[in-house]
Amino acid sequence: METKPQEQTRKPRADAVRNRERVLHAAKLVFSAGGPDASLEAVARQAGVGIGTLYRHFPTREDLFEAVYRREVEQLSELAEELKSEPSPVEALRRWLRSTVQFVATKKGMMAALAIVMTANSELAAYSHGHLTRSIGALLARAVEAGEVRADVTADDLLRALIGMCYMHDQTGWQQSVLRLLDVFVDGLRVGKGRAREA
Repeated sequence: METKPQEQTRKPRADAVRNRERVLHAAKLVFSAGGPDASLEAVARQAGVGIGTLYRHFPTREDLFEAVYRREVEQLSELAEELKSEPSPVEALRRWLRSTVQFVATKKGMMAALAIVMTANSELAAYSHGHLTRSIGALLARAVEAGEVRADVTADDLLRALIGMCYMHDQTGWQQSVLRLLDVFVDGLRVGKGRAREA
């Protein structure tokens, strides 16, 4: 009989965790679309929860933006770890860069708010830069050691290039354009016989 109250306390907690995950997933979809529909109400509808549930997990818009942002950074770090087993180091690097374009797309609907959050929270900016630099740095080092890409580029070089390519993210069709440019860019990093990308 004593375990019943414990079971009752676990279920709401599990439901709360699931609701939080649903909200974060929905927020990613809504923010990626951007535009006038990128509202907290749209996120709640997409998640299938009430706006009150959303606010219980994320009291302010900035709280939700930061949580989505951190989740995206964490997933990119996890992807980098997974890609270390990719047979071709240069293709692993290419896949990570392409995934980062989706990360930029998610940020599209919350750029203004993120700018405020980043300014007020230097730890978040350091967290993001540190994780992304380590992720791309590890993949780049592996590709260099394998002799697949040139050795005179750094992780910061790649991140700056990627940010530059995504600069026009407010224009229609920008993602496809950036993905095409990324392929050209990565192929330009390749050395020797591997320079021409296989179809």
